[in-house]
Amino acid sequence: MTLAAASIPTQTTVGMGQIAVGTKDDRLNAVLGSCVGVILFHPRLHAAALAHVVLPASNGRDGAPGKFADTAVAAMIAELARLGINRTGLAAKLTGGACMFGEGGPMQIGDANIAAAREALAAAGIPIVAQDVGGRVGRRISVTCSDGRVTIECVNQPPRTI
Repeated sequence: MTLAAASIPTQTTVGMGQIAVGTKDDRLNAVLGSCVGVILFHPRLHAAALAHVVLPASNGRDGAPGKFADTAVAAMIAELARLGINRTGLAAKLTGGACMFGEGGPMQIGDANIAAAREALAAAGIPIVAQDVGGRVGRRISVTCSDGRVTIECVNQPPRTI
């Protein structure tokens, strides 16, 4: 007996500025420092999207939509719509946004990324149901697309799930 290629779960690494979508048992992975992982998921329809957001706002700059919090959410909604997933029933999770470059200064990029992601999700009417943001250490995350579960690993800490 052979398995159809469509039934084999995929592992996708989502790089800086990228967006990826998956269904069922697919996993979306990223390594985050001051970047923010914005996760949209639909638990009933078993689909999820992950954006690896680098900066809070595009301010008219060119770049992949996943690079900026102000463009990533709309792009994720569009990618999920291509799979037949309507925004109704979507929920969000946020991870990352660590303070990786020391204290002080007029702007901490991690904090700015978190605030911009929250604002973009609120504007889209998508509730944030869980988050693991801020702090001083980077995170390795893995999103299970079937249920939106996010496993988070940090140095010298046990893995946790949101």
